[in-house]
Amino acid sequence: MKIEILGAGCSRCEKLFRKVNKVIKENNIEAEVIKIDDIKETMRYGIMMTPGLVINKKLKTSVNVPSEKEILKFIKEEI
Repeated sequence: MKIEILGAGCSRCEKLFRKVNKVIKENNIEAEVIKIDDIKETMRYGIMMTPGLVINKKLKTSVNVPSEKEILKFIKEEI
């Protein structure tokens, strides 16, 4: 599973990155989590505001930082 955090390093982007890593660790989920800070890559998903959460090339949410429960739900949808 590939999880991408879209954003240029704002505090919300960093918070989402930490939350995603916590969720996958606590639930023993094997996933590659990467940060994408290239604006062109971010725009490919059609978002104008970050952070964005992409799992297996599918945009799950943007702008807000979802709860850990929501993050886990998004991940389970892609397993």
